[in-house]
Amino acid sequence: MSQADVPIAETKSYLRLSYDEGTLLIEGLPEGETRGLPRVEFDHRTRQLRAEAMHYREIMEYLIGQKIPYVDDARAYEKTPWPIRITKEAFPHQTEGVKAWWDGGRLGRGVIVLPTGTGKTHVANLAIEMAKRPALVVTPTIDLMNQWYDELTMAFATEVGLLGGGYNDIKPLTVTTYDSAYINMARIGNRFGLIVFDECHHLPGPTYGMAAIASMAPWRLGLTATPERADNAHTQLDYLIGPIVYRREITQLRGQYLADYRVETVYVNLSDAERNEYESCREVYRGFLQDNGIDMRRPNAWGQFLFVAHRSSEGRQAYLAYRRQRDLALAAPAKLELLGRLLDRHNGDRVIIFTHDNATVYKIARQFLVPVITHQTKTKERRDILLQFNAGTYPIVATSRVLNEGVNVPEASVAIILSGSGSVREHVQRLGRILRKSGDKEALLYEVISRGTSEEFTSNRRRQHSAYGGD
Repeated sequence: MSQADVPIAETKSYLRLSYDEGTLLIEGLPEGETRGLPRVEFDHRTRQLRAEAMHYREIMEYLIGQKIPYVDDARAYEKTPWPIRITKEAFPHQTEGVKAWWDGGRLGRGVIVLPTGTGKTHVANLAIEMAKRPALVVTPTIDLMNQWYDELTMAFATEVGLLGGGYNDIKPLTVTTYDSAYINMARIGNRFGLIVFDECHHLPGPTYGMAAIASMAPWRLGLTATPERADNAHTQLDYLIGPIVYRREITQLRGQYLADYRVETVYVNLSDAERNEYESCREVYRGFLQDNGIDMRRPNAWGQFLFVAHRSSEGRQAYLAYRRQRDLALAAPAKLELLGRLLDRHNGDRVIIFTHDNATVYKIARQFLVPVITHQTKTKERRDILLQFNAGTYPIVATSRVLNEGVNVPEASVAIILSGSGSVREHVQRLGRILRKSGDKEALLYEVISRGTSEEFTSNRRRQHSAYGGD
């Protein structure tokens, strides 16, 4: 029997696993032989057997199942009990979600989908306690990283590490951002047994996805209210984290665990001059699409339009016409007139105003003398504004898109959407900002639309969600 034919269990030497910059190295086999080890390939560059670090669990299960002797020098963590020190009774959807994650087909790997305001942070706390392993929580922003740091510090009797925003303090329980996780995972990916991806719809893609691929963590939890993406990249979540193991929608939890709510669509009219300019620009834009055979209903049509438009003066004119007709619809002066009436109607309520662009936000700030939060707002100022808003000192705050997700504003009861994209996720996230349960409040969302413009189509598209009566 040749060496290649000898069963792996009969080899005298042990296999050795080690972690190498986001990958696993497997030593102890003849060059080029994998002997059935899953996900393992021969690296011709270094002439070593190698696998992506995320397959650590699958490889270990194979070694144990086949009774193959091994030495694990890859794992740099040990079992760690994490008893939760706060006495907080979990809601049924929280315990059901964690049970489905832990007991499901992939045993501690999967995505839990819950609406904003239903306690996804506590779901993560329960998962951390259950996994009993060092855990890394990955968040989209510095603000959310700091928010998670506060929550974990209260929940567990341990120091919590921070990676990102100027911090490089790695502890068995650490919070980071997607950017920092991507940059640093090659050096820390073997130090955590559980990785939690908050707002995990951000994860799929060639950049952030590497944070999951370079991590050895056998247990993986994704949290989101809106997993679906327009580019269908959400299908990667199954590979990077695991399948959706539990899901509840806003309509299933409203009233009891979320505030009850109403959605009102309010229309404004363009002036005659605005209407004429809108139709003129629309004609230029649509004419260019027709002349060049571009069907905007197709998935890659926008990219095709940009590519073709920048190759000719007519194309550049069509692009400028598109921008102008869009601005006329989204930022119609009549919307600000209506906004004034709505703010008078809700005098004394806590109101968040959403727009699609910073220019409109700053115009609102000047006209109505309200604080604003944009991506240009410094972290400390943003935090101060939100604290004053929740305290009632500022009854109104205006924002573009930075408050779409992950910010606690439990006292907010009214949202006014002056403009936005056609994204269902964005619309659901904005609704979620006012749905946190606070007493017997009823939340109210206004959607302000310019009548007879493409904004009506955009509104219909983004409202195709069960929270708005869609399918």
